Amino acid sequence: MKPAPVPTVFIIDDDRGMRQAVQDLVESVGLRAESFATGQEFLSRQPTSNPSCLVLDVRLPQMSGLDFQRRLTEIGMQIPIIFITAHGDVPMSVRALKSGAVEFLTKPFRDQDLLDAIQQALQLDRAAREQQADILDVHERYQSLTPREREVMTLVVSGLLNKQIASEIGASEATVKIHRGNMMQKMQVGSLIELVRMADKLKLIPLK
Repeated sequence: MKPAPVPTVFIIDDDRGMRQAVQDLVESVGLRAESFATGQEFLSRQPTSNPSCLVLDVRLPQMSGLDFQRRLTEIGMQIPIIFITAHGDVPMSVRALKSGAVEFLTKPFRDQDLLDAIQQALQLDRAAREQQADILDVHERYQSLTPREREVMTLVVSGLLNKQIASEIGASEATVKIHRGNMMQKMQVGSLIELVRMADKLKLIPLK
């Protein structure tokens, strides 16, 4: 059995002592850690496919942590963020959390509070990666369908019976049954409920 990948905690803080302290704390509980002085250094690294999260200082040179959070959203990089700061206020924390941050910790904070936030962030990232892999798998199955099978799938999930589908596409009911059987096999589903769930993941729009 393949061992579970070791999660990585990325740390961005221009204070070298703080970076090292957080890295030592993270590694003390068996997690990987990589630290950076700026957001640009972080973006220059090789991407990881393992679960990860970001411990991000609010005050950074060149670009603030909040602006960097927005930048990550703009480039489509989804990673759970834990903010740390010695100069936080309520509006700042509200802005960070509304933008999707997992936690906003004010220095000095308890080691356990940071570790708890990191575990929460990593769990969120694991769940997001599993969901993304599941959706990708469904898309690959859908791509294996012929154009006619895709048409039949859309009509099936819209609630039409084989006889109605046959009338809709101008084919015999027997032909529809063949297309439907092939489609169900390729989508690897055994019931209409499973197929509807997949159609929802594919964001298919039922024909009216």
